[in-house]
Amino acid sequence: MNKTWQHFKTITHHKYLVAKGCFQVGLYRQGLTHDLSKYGLTEFRVGMKYFQGNRSPNAAERDLLGYSSAWLHHKGRNRHHWEYWIDFTRDGMKPIAMPDRYLAEMVMDRISACKVYKGKAYTDADPLDYYKKAEGHMEFLHPYTRENLERMLTMLAQKGEKETFRYIREEFLKKRK
Repeated sequence: MNKTWQHFKTITHHKYLVAKGCFQVGLYRQGLTHDLSKYGLTEFRVGMKYFQGNRSPNAAERDLLGYSSAWLHHKGRNRHHWEYWIDFTRDGMKPIAMPDRYLAEMVMDRISACKVYKGKAYTDADPLDYYKKAEGHMEFLHPYTRENLERMLTMLAQKGEKETFRYIREEFLKKRK
């Protein structure tokens, strides 16, 4: 099977899983619109070229070039990435707290990415483990975003998806209404 088709199937499966999770917590619009930029030429071309099946093609591009053009494009168009919420001010880089709905979508994104890349070996601890591995590179993550992301990923690892999604739907997102 060629890399173009494999990449398309991978991003579509990921998008389906995010939509499913978003729908379960009441984020219908975000479930439908999640990661649409991955289907555009700028990101899709990189995905086809660097597809490996066990990790993001953006990581492979970054390994080769020292940066990922697809990631630079993606993070600037998708509010569910904490990097979207960094501003440059006269005082330097400043993190902005993510709005709750995008923070919740980020949790769904991390769960779904782990499910796609881990396959049948996935456990509810994987998104927290992945976060912990990258935590040292997240110095610009706003404290509010960090606190809530860690709370939800820890809850997922300890109590499972059903309880975590209930918390997000009935408590975390409800406070915004």
